[in-house]
This record gives sequence, structure tokens and C-alpha cells, in this order.
Amino acid sequence: MVTMEDVAGTLGIGVPVLWFLASFVASIPVSWLWRFAPGVAARHLYAAASGAFLAHCAFGYEANLYMMIPICVSYGAMMLNRRMCGVVSAIFAFGFLVYCHVMFMSGDAWKSGGIDHTGSMMVLTLKVTSAAFNYQDGLIKDGDSLREAQKKYRLEKPPSFIAYLGYCYNCGSILVGPVFELRDYMDWTEDKGLWDPKAEKRPPQPYGATFLVVVKAFICMGIYMYITGTFPLSFLTEPDFMKWGFWHRVGYQILCGFGARWKYYFIWSLSEAAVMISGFGFSGWTKSASSDESKPQFSRAQNVDILNVELATSAAEIPKYWNIHVSVWLRHYVYERLVVKGRRPGFRQLLATQVVSAIWHGLYTGYLLFFVNSALMIAGARVLYKWQQAIPKSNFLAVKLGSFFGFFYTVLVLNLTVMGFLVLYFDDTITAYRTVYYSGTLLPVALILLGKVVKPPRSGQNPRVKKES
Repeated sequence: MVTMEDVAGTLGIGVPVLWFLASFVASIPVSWLWRFAPGVAARHLYAAASGAFLAHCAFGYEANLYMMIPICVSYGAMMLNRRMCGVVSAIFAFGFLVYCHVMFMSGDAWKSGGIDHTGSMMVLTLKVTSAAFNYQDGLIKDGDSLREAQKKYRLEKPPSFIAYLGYCYNCGSILVGPVFELRDYMDWTEDKGLWDPKAEKRPPQPYGATFLVVVKAFICMGIYMYITGTFPLSFLTEPDFMKWGFWHRVGYQILCGFGARWKYYFIWSLSEAAVMISGFGFSGWTKSASSDESKPQFSRAQNVDILNVELATSAAEIPKYWNIHVSVWLRHYVYERLVVKGRRPGFRQLLATQVVSAIWHGLYTGYLLFFVNSALMIAGARVLYKWQQAIPKSNFLAVKLGSFFGFFYTVLVLNLTVMGFLVLYFDDTITAYRTVYYSGTLLPVALILLGKVVKPPRSGQNPRVKKES
């Protein structure tokens, strides 16, 4: 009889990781069965129960015990102190997540062939925090003082506790995400808005789109296994690596960073398929430029746009296409809320947002160094973008060269600094950065300082014309 240990040994992974992968793949048919739940209450109950079951299979019984703590505290704050429930929920949920990071150190567990529920706790933290803030925002009567996201997602009344559990545990997203808003979940469950069966155009069946996403997921896994097997990250600390020339080392680190991303493409594609097959992934209808016929879109659960990440000509655009739902959460609940009304956001808000992202990911020094570097990378990209915009559109060659340099800057800085995210530890991160002479940090800093000294002309204006005028 074949055992889990036999299968895990054949695949070269630990038994806990195999249980997680089995539960993760099972989330697709489990999400599909949600469609047959009879009525709103049954849908909430099924979403909560099936999500808890998947978490139990993936991580063990204690996973649900840990998850219920921030769920109950956040819901209690919503019931007892609406005016401060968002703040209370954020402080407690993030504090408890930090406690879990310290207790379990999931990066160490992953490297040793294990896995724990910290990843699911990360998703849950964002969910309970956004729900509480949206309920708190429902008290604000002055619509002009609200940002667009607050107007769209604020809640006038709280959900029932079973509905809240369904939102938190929703089977297609409990293990790795994506994060979504409580209002969208309630509309979907109650057949409102886009999912109204009485609408002029009924919500379409998602099966064809789901199949394509699953195929994409396993292609991504194949690419990941090939690249990481050919260019192992462990070679960065080998003495032979330092015998190579500078550009050879840079090229190897770029390939390591490029290869590592395909694991996330695989994970996010499968989670997208799970949400999509339940019907929740439907995002509306759109018309193409060449036809008046409307086509269904299933982008609600899309968490990454692979081509726009890998071919980005501006590093400032990457948060729009990488880990999309977390990036949106950070923008709505951290970045925008740190901006004083009437003032423009600056580097401080950007840095604070990236630090929150680093803490959310974990307490490894490599995470913090990477996200601080990413703030510098984005700030440098903004300086570069201003210079690109100053190039006259009629100068075709200069425009293309500007775009190419933006692409080169993004590929270089992103892949060199992401080594901290991959190796996790301070000494290993500094070693990886030192082997390329800290190029991923120094280049953005140089661009930022250059932007302070040499101000770019206005968009499309020739610098010589500006001087003469």
C-alpha cells in the first residue's frame, strides 16, 4: 500500500508539504461544491466548514484554534466598539501575527521540509482588518471625506457571525489567498450585483476559464522546477561563485530571482482557479475594440499578471501586477490612510507601507532588507519615469531607449535585491548583496540623488527649449 511517506519521498518533499499541496489542490473541487449549497445561510455555513476542514488537513487541528483568535477578537471589536474597531482589529491581528512569526519561524520550517499555518494567518490578518475598517468607515456620513475605496466597501451594518466565518474561511482562499472585501463576498453569497441571476446578463459558467488557469499553473510549476534545478540558490554561498566575473554573478542572481517567482505564479494560479470555479472570480463584462459583443471577465481572483511583471519597463508598476490583492490592501489600508488630506504622498508613506509589508511577511532580516530596498527601487523608478516622460514623443529612438533602460533597471534591481527575500537571514543576504557590490541598492540611491540635483524638464519638453524660454 502506497503511503504519504512514499509519495513525499518520490516527489522529494516533506510529508507536511504533501498534505498542504493535497489540501490546496482539493480546494478547487471543494469550492465548486459551494455552488450547490441551498440558500444564503447554507452557503455561509459551507464556506466556513469546508475552509476549516481544508485548514485542518493542511496544517493540523491547531491551525483552526489559532485562526479563531483574531476572528473572534475582530468580530467582538466590531460589535462592542464600532468607532475604534478598525484600529483595535489591526493592532491585535498584526500583533498576533508577529507572535506566530516568532513562534513558528515558517521560513525555517519550509527549508527543512515542513510547513505551518502562518501563511493562512497572514491572509486572515488582512481580511479581519479590512472588514473592521470598512465597518468603522460606515459611521462617516460626510462622503467627501472618504476615498473612493472607502465609499465602495464601507459597511452600514455588520454581518452575522456565521457570515463572518464564511468570509474568513471561504474555501477557495483560506490557504494562500487571495484577499478580498467583505462586501464583495456578501454580494456573491446573496446573489446581488454582478451575481444577480435576474440581471439582464446572467453570470456565465467559469469552467473553460478555470481549466485554462489550471493548465497555466502546472506550466508555471514546470518552469520553476527546471530553472531552480539548473540554477540552485545554494550556489550563491559557494566559494566557486566568487571566482566568476561580476556580470556572470549578476546574471546568475537574476536567473535565481526569475526562477523563484514561478513558484508563486503556480500557487496563485491554483488559488485563482479555486475562487473562479465557485463563481466568485467573475468580475463583469467587457467589450473588445473590434466587436460590440460583451465577453465575461474572470479577473477578480487574479493575483499576478506574469507578462506585466516580467516585462515591466518601470519598477513602480510592479505592485500593480505582483501579489495584486495584497498590494491593493496595502494601498487602501496603509498608504492612503497615512496621507494627510490635501497633501501629496511622499517617500515616507511609501517606506512605511513597505515596512508593514515586510512585518506581514515575517520577521526575517532578509524580508526587511528587501522591502526597504523595494521602496528605494520604486522611488528611483519614479525619478527615471519623469525623465522618460520628458522625452519628446517624436523622438522614437530616444523613447525606446528610455523604455529599455527602465526595463534593464527593473530587472537588475528587482532580482538582485530579492535575494534577501529568498535567503531570509542577515548574513546570507549581505553575502548575496556583497557579491554584486550592492548594485541593487546603490543604483536606486544614485537615481534618487540625481533627481534631487538635476530636475527633469516638464513632460515632452526639450531641456534646451526650457532654458531659452
